[in-house]
Amino acid sequence: MKQITELSAAISVYLDAIYFCDVDKLDEIFHEKSSLFDADNGAIFVDPISSFRADVGQRPAPASINQERQDEIIAIDWLNSLSAVVKLRLQSHDSVFVDHLSFVKGQNGWKIVSKIWHLESKAEIVTAK
Repeated sequence: MKQITELSAAISVYLDAIYFCDVDKLDEIFHEKSSLFDADNGAIFVDPISSFRADVGQRPAPASINQERQDEIIAIDWLNSLSAVVKLRLQSHDSVFVDHLSFVKGQNGWKIVSKIWHLESKAEIVTAK
């Protein structure tokens, strides 16, 4: 049970990092040598965490427009007690993404070591009242 609680907390850090465009939270949850991958356009796109961090730091945060959070855990696949792949769906502005996050637990807790993402669709931006 403890591993589920700890991994859930790590997932929350990631989702908060995206919603608030918080690079400190990205630093907290991503391993320093992690990379992000996408193949939506038919070619593999690789983005090192440093580049992704810089991009997120320049974006307007969904929180800044009071956008309602739309995120969900679709699945968790446990490889063992120290590694798991998490499938998420989340909306950031008008983009709905599906992310596969590879987590490994080390001395500093759960870290994302790789991310494969896919732009699933576009959606209306709903703001909280």
